[in-house]
Amino acid sequence: MLEDLSWLGLDWDEGPDVGGPYAPYRQSERHDHYERALTQLDETGRLYGCSCSRADLKRLASAPHGPLDEGPVYPGICRSRQIDWQSQAGTTARARIPAVRFQVSTGAVRFDDLLAGSVSQDVKTDVGDFVVRRADGIWAYQLAVVVDDWAMGINQVVRGADLLHSTPRQLQLLQALGAPPPAYAHVPLTLDEKGQRLAKREGAATLRALREQGWQAQDLVGILAHSLGLLPTPEPCVPRDLVASFEWARVATTAWRAHVPELGRSG
Repeated sequence: MLEDLSWLGLDWDEGPDVGGPYAPYRQSERHDHYERALTQLDETGRLYGCSCSRADLKRLASAPHGPLDEGPVYPGICRSRQIDWQSQAGTTARARIPAVRFQVSTGAVRFDDLLAGSVSQDVKTDVGDFVVRRADGIWAYQLAVVVDDWAMGINQVVRGADLLHSTPRQLQLLQALGAPPPAYAHVPLTLDEKGQRLAKREGAATLRALREQGWQAQDLVGILAHSLGLLPTPEPCVPRDLVASFEWARVATTAWRAHVPELGRSG
């Protein structure tokens, strides 16, 4: 992915390949950061061990599904079971240990997104208590990104619109950790001709495949910039050309459908 981004003409000030003041930059090397955050969250009394498997949750006929298409809302089965998970903190990822859930607060979480506008979600109703460390010992996405953004001084998070509804969960974690929230901008996705999110398992073209087909980076950047509303026409350009005139108000707020002839030809 780093190689693909470099080919497009993008670069970065910090990262796993160039270093920086907040190293290490790979999540697999930041275990100690997540462990400290877990200890801090435990001190708030909002963590508990959970022995429920996915199969257990699927068997709960009474468990309602939330509006986020993420499976059933967790009904808090293990909240009062007092399952010991602290003594398992040093267990290897290969061992079966209890998952750790964060007990969410009641009421709507509201924030203003730079693109989506005002967003409101009741995490307890829509998601329920969520996992911050999985039963296989792997750190959950929700916790890892919150800890990394806070530790690295990130003040603006730009990501795909499919993660918009993860933000209220992350805001609750930030509040529990006493960390300042960054600003968020959730960019519309690129979809295929059927209106589905591009995915490798569905055979979507990758940047590497397009490059091997003969695409020039400037042509692809121009099409992407046009799809976002940053160029009036899909003319060739390099990312640095877009910086001076960039404004959030110009960025499109609806998804873009990529057509096969447009993203499948040779350059």
